[in-house]
Amino acid sequence: MSTQHNPHSRLTDAMRLVLRNIERAGRPPMSMLTAQQARLFYELSASILDLPEPRMARVEDLQIPMRDGQLIKARLFAPTLKTEAAPLPTLVYFHGGGFTIGSIQTHNVLCRELSRIAHCAVISVDYRLAPEHRFPTATNDAWDALQWVYKSGSVLGLRANALAVGGDSAGGTLAAVCAIHARDVGLPLSLQLLIYPGTAARQESASHHKFDTGFMLDKATVDWFFDHYIDSKDRDDWRFAPMLAERHDALAPAWIGLAECDPLVDEGVAYGDLLRMAGVSVELEIYHGVVHGFVNMGRVIPESRRAHADAAQALRKAFSTSI
Repeated sequence: MSTQHNPHSRLTDAMRLVLRNIERAGRPPMSMLTAQQARLFYELSASILDLPEPRMARVEDLQIPMRDGQLIKARLFAPTLKTEAAPLPTLVYFHGGGFTIGSIQTHNVLCRELSRIAHCAVISVDYRLAPEHRFPTATNDAWDALQWVYKSGSVLGLRANALAVGGDSAGGTLAAVCAIHARDVGLPLSLQLLIYPGTAARQESASHHKFDTGFMLDKATVDWFFDHYIDSKDRDDWRFAPMLAERHDALAPAWIGLAECDPLVDEGVAYGDLLRMAGVSVELEIYHGVVHGFVNMGRVIPESRRAHADAAQALRKAFSTSI
């Protein structure tokens, strides 16, 4: 059968083996679980395919105040101690998980790796999740956290003039939204680091149909996430679908990393095109033969480690030009 008619033939051998092993393990479909069950399942399974945890010189738990008076958790990772080196540039990072699952812990290795390879601080933000906190709580939390880091940089021993925002999947959506907010208030960002971000209001692209079953993130799971997170009447809000923002000019440069066999790949490419047309500098990488979530599979998927290195290189380059 041709690759056109059998998208599974696009997968690398390693990726195919991972999907086969997951299927054999009898993993329950996420759409059959409660949000609490899905979170626990994700927490327990997140590290299985990930790299061993790299040691960090500095790991610090933070509490960040939100606009409604609540405090949310964040964790700062840095390759040097606060006292032993010049202030570091910083990436504020939002984990993936469909706005419903995921945590600082599920993305612990990724954030440490980006910190280690890019030689920057990474602040991973534990924004509030749906269905307990529906749209727009996550996007408000993300923006409040970014502003807090910007204002608190010197206290934390960070470089105030070298700040990036990033995330994967739903976290990539939050990062893209924050980049637009930042432009609107004049908060300077060195880079927006978007790993397979959701950018569209509705899941209607060709890739959503092509990879809707059997590629990790299936249609039933996407629907389950968004039913928990957002009312249908809010889907055209640009804070859910950053592609719908009124304008995209004058945004921070973007590094966009996508998985080829991912329902979200088309909207990632489309967002990159939209930014370029608005005059924004965009570097876009498509990692062939891998699925959504591959950046957390560094133990078994070589493309994961390559994406870490590429993202870190983009950060180093962006920070080196910040003055």
